[in-house]
Amino acid sequence: QVQLVESGGGLVQTGGSLRLSCAASGRTFSSYIMGWFRRAPGKEREFVAGIRWSGTSTYNADSVKGRFTISRDNAKNTVYLQMNSLKPEDTAVYYCAAARDRRGPILVTATLYDYWGQGTQVTVSS
Repeated sequence: QVQLVESGGGLVQTGGSLRLSCAASGRTFSSYIMGWFRRAPGKEREFVAGIRWSGTSTYNADSVKGRFTISRDNAKNTVYLQMNSLKPEDTAVYYCAAARDRRGPILVTATLYDYWGQGTQVTVSS
């Protein structure tokens, strides 16, 4: 049974930092893309960042470029999202997701992801 478990969310002031973790279990993820998405109140779910388990390919949404960094620890089967210079508009529930890898760019479409975590709340106060 595949499980993705997020942690690390919380309340932080504008300009602060948080690191989210996504612990993956239940299968081998070496041929998967791991993604972070978020959903703010009243808004659609949006792609934040993605990474391949193999290689070094990553991709960040324009809204977080230069502030967020996605990384992975293969030995721990864990993907991270380091979030710096947080803004109130980053407030959302953040979800970890896994998609079977395909040739080409990192997947940014949520419907192409096969497995999802339960989400972790990030709140940035102004």
